[in-house]
Amino acid sequence: MYVSFIFPAIFLLGSLFSSSISDPIEDKRALLDFLGQIPHERYLNWKEDSPVCKNWTGVACNPNNTRIIAVRLPGVGLNGRIPPNTLSRLSALQILSLRSNGLTGPFPSDLSQIKTLTLLYLQFNNFSGPLPLDFSVWKNLTVLNLSFNAFNGSIPSSISNLTQLESINLAHNSLSGKIPDLQLPNLQHLNIANNNLSGTVPKSLQRFPNSSFSSNPNLSILDLPQSLPPVNPPLPSTFLRPRKTRKLTQSAILGIIVGGCVVIFVFLAILILVCYSRRRDEFRDSGTLHKSDRSPEKVVAGSQDANNRLVFFEGCRYVFDLEDLLRASAEVLGKGTFGTAYKAVLEDATTVVVKRLKEVGVGKREFEQQMEIVGRIRHENVVEMRAYYYSKDEKLMVYDYYSLGSVSSMLHGKRGEDRIPLDWDTRLRIALGTAKGIARIHTENAGKFFHGNIKSSNIFLNPQNYGCVSDLGLTTLMNAAVPYSRAARYRAPELTDTRKASQPSDVYSLGVVLLELLTGKSPVHALGGNEVVHLVRWVQSVVREEWTAEVFDLELMRYQNIEEELVEMLQIGMACVVRIPEQRPKIEEVVKMIEGVRRVETENRPSSEAKSEELSGQTPPTQASDSSPKE
Repeated sequence: MYVSFIFPAIFLLGSLFSSSISDPIEDKRALLDFLGQIPHERYLNWKEDSPVCKNWTGVACNPNNTRIIAVRLPGVGLNGRIPPNTLSRLSALQILSLRSNGLTGPFPSDLSQIKTLTLLYLQFNNFSGPLPLDFSVWKNLTVLNLSFNAFNGSIPSSISNLTQLESINLAHNSLSGKIPDLQLPNLQHLNIANNNLSGTVPKSLQRFPNSSFSSNPNLSILDLPQSLPPVNPPLPSTFLRPRKTRKLTQSAILGIIVGGCVVIFVFLAILILVCYSRRRDEFRDSGTLHKSDRSPEKVVAGSQDANNRLVFFEGCRYVFDLEDLLRASAEVLGKGTFGTAYKAVLEDATTVVVKRLKEVGVGKREFEQQMEIVGRIRHENVVEMRAYYYSKDEKLMVYDYYSLGSVSSMLHGKRGEDRIPLDWDTRLRIALGTAKGIARIHTENAGKFFHGNIKSSNIFLNPQNYGCVSDLGLTTLMNAAVPYSRAARYRAPELTDTRKASQPSDVYSLGVVLLELLTGKSPVHALGGNEVVHLVRWVQSVVREEWTAEVFDLELMRYQNIEEELVEMLQIGMACVVRIPEQRPKIEEVVKMIEGVRRVETENRPSSEAKSEELSGQTPPTQASDSSPKE
């Protein structure tokens, strides 16, 4: 009797213990209370029945998942005052970012109770009133950014107690009074410009450039000490040195000093412009959106323009803004027909694909209308666009990142003895998923929408290993037709202008992809010597000569009992690439035909790979993981 009671009790206690280990219950409740009491424009997937450490947007936990240590909610549309007795309960919080929202009221008193904070970002809100008198509660604080608010009063001298502080930004507020003498040995970045500060710059802060103190009308930044602090690189020995041959008058010395300061100011202005241009050029031409380093967060004021912000679509789980993208470490994935794709890794380890469009020939309104059509398409076989950005100089699209790479890279990326082939089951899934994705696209906009750029480098594998189509709806945005040499591989013969693609031309491009999956050959490939052949014409000629077996990829020949399926798929591909558009099947018909190739669901049927294993007694290779370029 006792035993039967004890075991359930132990099991119950164990369950409670394990759940508490996997989910910080008290911290979770604090965040739910916070979100429930503050208006917010963006959807957040914070739900009581989902694990906070694994799923919640913008939330990170310690390695044991016992405490929440980071909350990042930039630009999610938080409005009003921070609810009391909510965030203060996150007693292990180290990173808090609430920047670029609509928060109001005085400096949140809740935050003064979180003594573990190391990074605090509250810039670009509508906070007002004086700053806290006692900053010493945050002994571990390294970055403090309160810029672009309406804080007033003086800068508290207690900031000097933050000996770990590396960056402080109080710019663009209404702070007044004198600058306290801040003895901060680790301070690397300082910005208190655009306030109402007065007096002179303390000696402890004179190592920072004049731009750190600019636009404070009553602050003297020209009253430099006689001995300049060391700089790197050192000033030239002849800089502002008076000649020995003649003694200068006091007015002449003053004129030289003023003139020298003007030169310095002009030099700094030019330097800022150059740095800004380089920043844009890095995004435009190099393999990074912005060179990443370990320096504290920097504010890009221009990115916060209300008319030039990232536009996210409903249901997006990401929380970041343009500033995050510019700071992200990035690498070029590929340069395609309509622009360059970057893999961007954000500060919270979120990985996305950012496509920078080129040669966009439409205005903002037409661009946004097209993005809205693309953004509302939700389907398991269509790569969802998560966000977009439009400005005069930059047009960006943000997608999920697929670590396996494109179908093109899987088929053609690795050839040789060490290659792991793409098996027939996977190729079937790619074909079916791609066709279903195109079918969904063709239903949009009253059944008049089309993709316009179907090719294997724009097809990826979803979590179920079915084809998933990306990069849709871009052809009509371009200001010129894509050169024929770049688009001819998948282009339907009736298309003389890529901007005039259609649903039948999508079907033709899909047919090329199907032939690509069957043959393992690129749409344009070399037969030997200097002879280059278009895949469609080559397949048609081989089939016409009744050498059909020679069409198929040799890597597929290792699988047993798939010959009929190969031939059926070949017939589907051939039907899609007929020259006359009206004679091509509708995409819905293509889906049904591909489903008919294998009349039992792929996941319920022993794979051809497994059959080969049974016959040969060998272990089949698995699909390679590849992150080759996306175009």
